[in-house]
Amino acid sequence: MSGHSKWANIKHRKAKVDAQKGAAFAKFAREITLAAKEGGADPEANFRLRTAIDKAKAAGLPNDNISRSIEKATGAGEGENLESIIYEGYGPGGIAVLIEALTDNRNRTAGDIRSYFNKFSGNLGETGCVGWMFKEEGIISITKNGIDQDKLFESAINAGAEDFVTDDEEYFKIITLPESMQAVAEEIEKAGFKLESAEKTRNPQNTIAIEDEATARTLLKLLDNIENHADVQQVYANFEIDDILMESYE
Repeated sequence: MSGHSKWANIKHRKAKVDAQKGAAFAKFAREITLAAKEGGADPEANFRLRTAIDKAKAAGLPNDNISRSIEKATGAGEGENLESIIYEGYGPGGIAVLIEALTDNRNRTAGDIRSYFNKFSGNLGETGCVGWMFKEEGIISITKNGIDQDKLFESAINAGAEDFVTDDEEYFKIITLPESMQAVAEEIEKAGFKLESAEKTRNPQNTIAIEDEATARTLLKLLDNIENHADVQQVYANFEIDDILMESYE
């Protein structure tokens, strides 16, 4: 398994473990606020908001927090002037790192992100320096338990999916173009399948193997610090690290 995929799995488990921490809740709440601000407060009419709420609930975000986040977007509560920003740079070993953030103070966030790169042998770069190395895709996950694989495959392909991935232990993964993810997800739901999640991701088009233990640990510390920043929503990197070394970092 490539390192970036392994890192995504580690982040997924950490999100569940750390769900009660304020920083984790803040990430979910901000995504809900921005989704409601951009697409309206009705989850049934706003796919991004609905998936953000589902993800937040799965991690344990209380309903009151969800309601307040939506109110901020509609003007019923104290609002935040959030903006989406992408940061790009290089980590140790020449690894490309792309960061998606939501912030109400871009100078503060940029300063923090730059300090992490400096501390852990990396460099924060200019916009576009590594973005071209990542392909944006939609990914829909459905729990394998009790699912008719052939029926799901047929439904996904008929809905316009690009790929159907079965090698994950827990979930079927349906890959889509980013702009068609919502349409594919809705068609799959109409066919009677319950979505575990539907979100956009950025997959590296090539990866770099990190074999030196010190470099690997420095890189993982960099990614861990960035990931734990309250304004950071997603982190992507194009690396591969031996599974044994990756597991030892957990």
